[in-house]
Amino acid sequence: MADYTQLARRTGRIVLQVAAALFLASVAWVLVYRWVAPPATWIMLERRAHPPIGRGYYGIRPEGDRQIRYTFCSLDEVSPNVPLALVAAEDQRFLVHHGFDGGALWQAAKHNWEGGSKLVGGSTISQQVAKNVFLWHGRSYVRKAAEAYFTVLIEVLWNKRRIMEMYMSVAEMGDCMFGVEAASQQYFHKSASKLTQAEAALLAGVLPNPLRFRASNPGPQARAKQQRVVRRMRSLRGSVYVKELMEE
Repeated sequence: MADYTQLARRTGRIVLQVAAALFLASVAWVLVYRWVAPPATWIMLERRAHPPIGRGYYGIRPEGDRQIRYTFCSLDEVSPNVPLALVAAEDQRFLVHHGFDGGALWQAAKHNWEGGSKLVGGSTISQQVAKNVFLWHGRSYVRKAAEAYFTVLIEVLWNKRRIMEMYMSVAEMGDCMFGVEAASQQYFHKSASKLTQAEAALLAGVLPNPLRFRASNPGPQARAKQQRVVRRMRSLRGSVYVKELMEE
């Protein structure tokens, strides 16, 4: 009996030590990215290894030409239209929530429960950053739990400005293409610092389905979303909102 008790205690200590090590490692990882741009993400490595498979995908690069296009940018290096368009398209309560938007999650759950024509999500920009920067592609309860955990960490350890910089720099904008700078060069042949309101709205409008919606040759759905994003940009007080984000 004593041997089993000792074994249980030893196992418990090992489990606690492993958990503490993982916690400290994750905190250190997030803290490093508070000041350092990620050299790559798991999703970039996955795209580099093999092309995505899905119906209706456009612009998929062949096996021998899968070079990742990615340039990290600060908010000072892009047009003010860019963060404004991303907030208007993806998360209009970005500045006021703490990583999770209960209202958006409830509306998404209600829509899906009532049998909407397609499933919708209620993820905030913070949740998408957690997913894009620290996690792998896939759907599982383990991954959702990890996403929630990293969302809490980045909300505690970063400010909103850094979260936005990370989102606009690592979000997938096309096959092997990540961030608004790479997308701006590809689709508009100019720097993201020179994007107009309409161009920024078009790039934001293809999220979160950049492999199906094209900014280079947008169809009716992409154009309709672009117009919705432009209207929301105006309702968000434009430059006033961006100033609040820059001062975070």
